Amino acid sequence: MGEWSLQEAKNKFSVLVDEALTEGPQYVTRHDRKAVVVMALDEYQRTRSPSVPFKEFLRSLPLEGVNLEREDTSDRDVSLGAD
Repeated sequence: MGEWSLQEAKNKFSVLVDEALTEGPQYVTRHDRKAVVVMALDEYQRTRSPSVPFKEFLRSLPLEGVNLEREDTSDRDVSLGAD
């Protein structure tokens, strides 16, 4: 990934966009710290849209060997604050 100062990014914005489209995401720094990333729209949309909805992802997980039963007893002290 390329790295650009904010001033350089302002001065060469079209070059920054071209590099984001051809070489991948580009960092822009402010006060010597990474502040933002410029990236191609299709790459951004891939990161924002999961290919499978979260509920479907959870349903697809294998449950072999996983015990989801709870014990009836509780180890918690139900007399909290009663000293």
